[in-house]
Amino acid sequence: MSEDFTPAMRLAEAVVFAAAQPVTARMLANLLPEDAEAEAVMAALARAYAGRGVNLVQAGGGWQFRTAPDLAPSLRKVVELPRRLPRAALEGLAIIAYHQPVTRAEIEEIRGAALAQTTLDLLLENGLITPQGRKETPGRPTLWGTTPAFLAHFGLNHLKELPRREDLLLDPAGPGAGEGGAP
Repeated sequence: MSEDFTPAMRLAEAVVFAAAQPVTARMLANLLPEDAEAEAVMAALARAYAGRGVNLVQAGGGWQFRTAPDLAPSLRKVVELPRRLPRAALEGLAIIAYHQPVTRAEIEEIRGAALAQTTLDLLLENGLITPQGRKETPGRPTLWGTTPAFLAHFGLNHLKELPRREDLLLDPAGPGAGEGGAP
């Protein structure tokens, strides 16, 4: 590694600290000196932060500073937690994440219940969903998809990291099935 590596780490650290969204390798490559490889700089910076109160982690397709997980319980005493999303919003968000791009009517069909416009507005305000065009059907309804902020919020790099839907379903045989119990 060249002797310019430390200044590259300092610059990368400042960029990630100042950024409101995850910082991608492509963004860093445009800022770092030509002889500094973004992935190598970030890996070294992550190692430097390992074991500290703040960790450098990959989330939302880029890098962010996050509080060390073991300190979260202590911080809850002094840091105001963001308001939790209502159940309807979480259900809608999960459907969007797994079925995107999806219309409001499709969300309601999957959910088996109406989805209020205020629920979609809440997800939009929180930057978790975004319009992704319009469906070529009568009325041309809006298609919804998740955002990089959604990935960052849930600590994911890619939608592929979501749990498989099959793994989230309850065992259809019910508890105790296959254990020799009565039918």
